[in-house]
Amino acid sequence: MDENRISGTARNLAGKLQEGVGHVTEDTKMQTEGAANQFAGKTQDLYGQARDAASATASSAKAAATTFETTLRNTIETQPYTAAAIALGIGWLLGRMHRPL
Repeated sequence: MDENRISGTARNLAGKLQEGVGHVTEDTKMQTEGAANQFAGKTQDLYGQARDAASATASSAKAAATTFETTLRNTIETQPYTAAAIALGIGWLLGRMHRPL
């Protein structure tokens, strides 16, 4: 869990408490500050959630790339002639893309 999520949640709760105290004491300024702190806390929490999601996505992409590399390496090592034929075929197709048949 990101530290922004923790501090954002704490700030949101403090803002709710501040707004509640302002409501009980009928202090409009304290209510407004409490609402502003709630908004800032929610915003910070959402920022932390976005960072967590980005981190999870990056680690997932890294794992997928590692798996692909391992599979490709294993295929090349166990079937070198097939891998060479596929590489030649891909090279030929890429070369034919620049000129008409």
